[in-house]
Amino acid sequence: MSSARLLDHDGTAPSPGALGTGGTEHCAAALTLAVLLLAGGAAGLVELALDGVVRDGVARWTHAAAAAALLLAAVPLLVRRRAGLWQTSGLVLLGDLAYVVAALCTEDPVRYAPPLVLLVPSVVAAWFLRPWMLAVHLVVTPVACWIALADSHPGAVALAVQVGVHAGVLDLAAVAVLVLRRRMERLLVETEALSHRDPLTGLANRRQLVDQAPRTWRQARRAGLRVAAMVLDLDHFKQVNDVHGHAAGDAVLRAVAAALAATVRPSDLLARVGGEELVVLGLVGDPTEAGRLAERLRHAVSATRSAYGHAVTASIGVALTNPVDGEDATDALWRLVDRADAAMYEAKQAGRDRVAAFSPPRPRATPTDEHLPSGHGRPAPGRLDPPTVPGTAGSPPVPRDPH
Repeated sequence: MSSARLLDHDGTAPSPGALGTGGTEHCAAALTLAVLLLAGGAAGLVELALDGVVRDGVARWTHAAAAAALLLAAVPLLVRRRAGLWQTSGLVLLGDLAYVVAALCTEDPVRYAPPLVLLVPSVVAAWFLRPWMLAVHLVVTPVACWIALADSHPGAVALAVQVGVHAGVLDLAAVAVLVLRRRMERLLVETEALSHRDPLTGLANRRQLVDQAPRTWRQARRAGLRVAAMVLDLDHFKQVNDVHGHAAGDAVLRAVAAALAATVRPSDLLARVGGEELVVLGLVGDPTEAGRLAERLRHAVSATRSAYGHAVTASIGVALTNPVDGEDATDALWRLVDRADAAMYEAKQAGRDRVAAFSPPRPRATPTDEHLPSGHGRPAPGRLDPPTVPGTAGSPPVPRDPH
């Protein structure tokens, strides 16, 4: 089942294996429960149609009512395609009760209503319910077995042995399913964590950056803030690999990642998107705030030494955007990162180990503009605005140098 935390009716988060109120996994679980209820109700109706299985009189009508209750309980699950914890717990107890009724209404409970029938609610309880809810079912199981088998074993000792054997096996099976579920949940959590983390540095990866974008854009719109993207590229990193080996390069990346992780704000997301390129995504009030953070990151990199004693610097590009309603957060994220990436290359061309802010090109000059007095015309075609980040440097775009 999904490891997403969904609120239960009491406002608390159910366990990852519990049924919730949404998601394809929860829909599938609700449908599974509906199928089991329909199967139990249909089996009860079949027993009614067979001669010599169900007792005559009141027992027959009681048996029919129990079968009908199972069929009716499946209807909401089929219509709504969801089930909550309390609803699931109630269905489990309904299954226990239906078994007891079936056993009391049949001529030979050992033959036509064996305790093995309780395996279905036992598995459901172990897989979907919380531990304390499962504990309730584990207590109910031997009671149900005792009531169902009481008339089939007149001796108290023989009855106790049979109840102990059947209830013990059922409860052990439920506990085994619970252990299996917990193990699967841990594996799912670990797998999800690995899928969102860079294995070398332990930082967030490209997937986590994309997953975080919608939340960041929503927060920016609510708070009236800007989203800032900072692209960091380590200067001359290829030389570290070529001269000292890839082990030294990996040590540099790990050291830089640790330094940056200690520098960024708790609300910012630091991700490694490939090679020696990293991205910081966060919310800022203005370009000055983004510039101060970028400078802190630059100083953190330059002051870092790897386990082998190697040091590098970083060129950082900064770009900001004002999120608007209706835009696709993922597309907006990559547009913003592309602008920060362009500013990063500008910082490299300006001498490396510096911060540059993205400045969009101004419109090309018109013939009328060219004849305006000096100081009143538009800038030359392709020229970039001066960087808006205090203490940063910029220069006109030139062919990119990947290092």
